[in-house]
Amino acid sequence: MLQELLTVTELGGSRREIGLAHGRTHARLIQRSLEVYDRLFHDFVGIRWARARVEAERFGRMIERGFPEILEEMDAIAEGAGIEPIDILTLNCRSEISLTRASGGCSAFALHRANTQWLAQNWDWRTDQLHNVVVLKISGEGQAPLVSVGEAGMVAKIGMNAHGLGVCLNAIRSQTCGEGLPIHVALRKILESPDMESALAVASRDRVCSPAHFLVATAEGEAVGLEVHPGEPGRLEAQGGVVTHTNHLYAPAFTGKVEDFPRPDSRPRLARLDELLRESPPAEAAVDEAALFELLGDHHGEPLSLCRHFNPAQPEEERMETLFGVVMNLTEKRLALRHGKPCETEQALVVTL
Repeated sequence: MLQELLTVTELGGSRREIGLAHGRTHARLIQRSLEVYDRLFHDFVGIRWARARVEAERFGRMIERGFPEILEEMDAIAEGAGIEPIDILTLNCRSEISLTRASGGCSAFALHRANTQWLAQNWDWRTDQLHNVVVLKISGEGQAPLVSVGEAGMVAKIGMNAHGLGVCLNAIRSQTCGEGLPIHVALRKILESPDMESALAVASRDRVCSPAHFLVATAEGEAVGLEVHPGEPGRLEAQGGVVTHTNHLYAPAFTGKVEDFPRPDSRPRLARLDELLRESPPAEAAVDEAALFELLGDHHGEPLSLCRHFNPAQPEEERMETLFGVVMNLTEKRLALRHGKPCETEQALVVTL
């Protein structure tokens, strides 16, 4: 289904000013996100929003220890949207509340070719969240500008900053949940990092309270996959300029430390990513944005394909579809987004930092 082209929401100033503008601009979408996750929490883990708010309170204490300044922005988002702060906290902890027991999809890769560092992924999730996707360009006081593609009311998801550092996300289904930053709060802290060393410290020093995979890369050609959790993360180093990941854990030194429960489509998507990237031009040849979107739109092995469409064979509450594809040229600090399935449109929203 062809989607209308999204626009960029520009936010700037203090944490409070950023949050207020976010909440006021996207109040309607934030309210819709709360409704989506009320249904999702019920479908996945059998609780309603009121119970989810209670569960979220303990994560607020973890954020206070590891990234206290973001709480001011979250409170201001709530104020701007006319809802209670606990609702925004709950929204930003939705992974810890639900995805420790039920995960979505996502296929991500880093690729270094012809002195250009690429970072790309599809985001696969429930279709009822498609129209709540927002693109935030944030210029905070004392911070390099950043762009985040994610869900209204959440402080970050997938994106890059003006230092040329970018991050992608793969959900991991696991019953592990301990001490550390919630996934989406950790992603924002990474997006505020000036370099790879600072980004790695979020995973290894602050830690992340539930398992996920963060694929981090820089304009200088560095790329590493981080299988994060409350302990020391597993690391996946680039091989031939490539790192790939879907929704299961496989870092050699990490496998077995945390138990995950991937869906059947995760390993076939990873194998297909590896196959396509091995078939890509040799390291000295250039690739382009259009070719990488074509890769994200691949349907080999459907319905277990990279580009995921409606699959009636799945239980209704777990049907995941590709909601957007994003390709980042970190060398040029350029992010391109196709809202909806990347196979269905050549329109892209482009943000350059």
